[in-house]
Amino acid sequence: MVMPLDLLMSFRGNIYEMTCAAMKRGVQINLIGDEDLEPNREKIVSTAIKQVLMQKVQYRFEA
Repeated sequence: MVMPLDLLMSFRGNIYEMTCAAMKRGVQINLIGDEDLEPNREKIVSTAIKQVLMQKVQYRFEA
């Protein structure tokens, strides 16, 4: 599965923070690439969301 819908639906954190983290991760993946792109059929947004939800990348919200 490209998009982890089960993880997205069960996410109980701040959805705004998760969305911002996924957007920033998507930009990073677009610029430098990632080894997870090939299994996800080169879908940058899906890869970024999956990495954030599976906690492969760490993020924090700074005001």
